[in-house]
Formats: sequence, C-alpha cells, structure tokens
Amino acid sequence: MINKWIDDQLFSGMDYSGQKLAQTEFNNCTFQNCNFTNADLSESDFEKCRFENCNFALAKVTGSGMKNVHFSGCKLVGLNFDSCSNFLFSVNFQKCALDYSAFTAKKMKATKFLHCSLKEVDFSQTDLSGVIFQNCDLSKAVFYQTNLEKADFRTAENYLIDPEKNKLKKAKFSFSGISGLLEKYNIEIE
Repeated sequence: MINKWIDDQLFSGMDYSGQKLAQTEFNNCTFQNCNFTNADLSESDFEKCRFENCNFALAKVTGSGMKNVHFSGCKLVGLNFDSCSNFLFSVNFQKCALDYSAFTAKKMKATKFLHCSLKEVDFSQTDLSGVIFQNCDLSKAVFYQTNLEKADFRTAENYLIDPEKNKLKKAKFSFSGISGLLEKYNIEIE
C-alpha cells in the first residue's frame, strides 16, 4: 500500500542509510550520489527512475516495484532483487557492482548489464533471454535452469554454464569463452 507519491524530483547527495522509505512511489526521479545503506525500501515503487553512483549495501527491497529503472555506477552488493515485485520488473545496469546479489526466478528479458561485476550472482531459474552481458565479470555466477536463449556473452568473462542444465539456443559466445561451457567435461582446449 503506497502512502506517499513523489514525481519528477532530483535527489542529490542524500543519506538515507538506516531509514525507512517504505511504501513510497517514486515516478521519473533521479538519485545521484545517494546512500541507501541498510535502508528499508520495502513495498516502495520506482518507475522510470535513475540511480547514479548510489550505495545500496544491505538495503531491503522486499515487495518493491522496479519498473524501467536504470542503475549507473552503483554499489548493489548482496541485494536480493528476487524479493522485488515481479509486476513489470525492468532494470538495467551500467558500471555497477552487483556481487553476491540474487535474481532467482525473475523475468529479465533483454536486460543490459554493461561493464558490471556480477561475482557469485544467483541467476537460477531466471529468464535472461536476450540479455546482454557486455564486459562483465561473472566469476562463480550461478546459472541453473536459466533461460539464456539469445543472450550475449561475447565480451563477458569467467562464466561457467552447463549447457545441459540451461537453455542456450542462439546464445552468443566468443571463442575465447567457450571453455566456460565445457568446464564440467574436464577437457583441455588449446
């Protein structure tokens, strides 16, 4: 239940750490250099919002709506995106640190991850069809029963994907990254 509505606002250098911003709807807002460390954003709604150089360490996003939200230069380490509302969920990331985050069972068709760190991110059962992983580090990222059809991994690195446990039809990989698909077979590629 939304209690407060905020439209077309710029928030710059704000410190929301440890605060409760729950049940607020933000529409077409921009957040620059804001600190959301340990903030409670539960049941809030973000539509057509931009976050630039913001810190979301340990933030709570349970039931939050993220509709056409863009993150640039943000620290989103350990964020449980899988607890966000599924209704119209749409996010994109550029130059973000998303290590140890979870997107389990989210529908994220055509999402863009550009120059991001995605170490140990959980993509289990996620629909990543048409997703772009441009210059991303996917060290120990989990892909299990994940739809990766038409996903672009050509410039991504350090991924390990089991082709028998994920959908890979028409996914794009570079020749140098092919070992990430064959790791479980313990073969040598030269």
